[in-house]
Amino acid sequence: MKRKRLKIGASLTALLCILAAYLLFWPVPIDPVIWQAPKDSGYTGDFAPNTDLVNLERLSIGETYGPEDMEAYWGEDGLLIYASGHKGEIIEINPRENTHKVIANTGGVPLGVEFGNDGILYVADAYKGLLSVTRDGTVTVLTDRVNGTPILYADDLDIGPDGVIYFSDASTKFGAKANKSTLAASLLEIMEHRGTGRVLAYNPATQTTSIIRDGMVFPNGVVIGPNDDKGHQTILVNETGKYRVHRIWVTGPKLGHSQIIIGNLPGFPDNINSGPDGTYLLGLISQRSKWLDDNSMQPKMRALAMRLPASMRPKAVSYGLIVQIDGEGKVLTTWQDPTGDYPNATGAIIADDGYMYVSSLSAPNLARMKLNNN
Repeated sequence: MKRKRLKIGASLTALLCILAAYLLFWPVPIDPVIWQAPKDSGYTGDFAPNTDLVNLERLSIGETYGPEDMEAYWGEDGLLIYASGHKGEIIEINPRENTHKVIANTGGVPLGVEFGNDGILYVADAYKGLLSVTRDGTVTVLTDRVNGTPILYADDLDIGPDGVIYFSDASTKFGAKANKSTLAASLLEIMEHRGTGRVLAYNPATQTTSIIRDGMVFPNGVVIGPNDDKGHQTILVNETGKYRVHRIWVTGPKLGHSQIIIGNLPGFPDNINSGPDGTYLLGLISQRSKWLDDNSMQPKMRALAMRLPASMRPKAVSYGLIVQIDGEGKVLTTWQDPTGDYPNATGAIIADDGYMYVSSLSAPNLARMKLNNN
């Protein structure tokens, strides 16, 4: 009996040693670095909780999910909303009738969408690169490389007054296609925190692509920002992994330089779109992760977490939050749903029909709400 207990004890010890070795040394895809997360002030001050985003009306997008971004288009038939779907769809939605149709499929994962003055929809596709999509469904790849390197995670875009398209390549190490999911790739980039993302510019006149800024931790939403006092163009870019919004110069002597207009946000910023009267609408896709903040200075712990089953790793917690800011980053208004009933809200646009339309990473529909001041 004693010998049997000794054998069991030896087996358990060996098993624990194997488990410890696995947790400490098994290869993982990330090589985390130390960073200092800012202290999370939570939903206080400008972000004091409210319930102004609850009970959203839902608009059908068909047999898909994740209308990551949308754009309003006024045509002969009135207002139409064009949204991207996570199964490759570009969806035309008639909000008055709550009807929809798929006008194209990119064959990838379209995320950010924006109409140009030419009536063409430009698309940042996480698998394919920067695309153009005509309203009759013709899909064209405009660029999928820059300086000889592949664009692995085109995320969001906006178009300057001169037609130049600015867009984010959220990670140059963790491609969305290679990791079989936009969400999986984003988590790897943020957990590692080396900052492999970049902001690019595509000039349709010369058909050339250039790097505006690199070294960012999951650059995400992009929108044309205010000109500076000398008339030089800037863009606003969400750096999701660091809870902040940059203002980046894209013309003039400060090309590529940036300043933080708002930081230490209470959640992960996703999309940013133009709002009324020179304002901007910023979507926070989820709450911040206390575990990630607590382990920002502990890269080995973040590597260890990647060796755990997926169900045991830190997860995003949905909390609906759309923030209206001015060009200097001052918070003007927030719309919130602490329950996250419309899950993983990525951003919003305010259309001329008096509604605010809200997009999502994972919802099976598009959402909207009537604004009280309309």
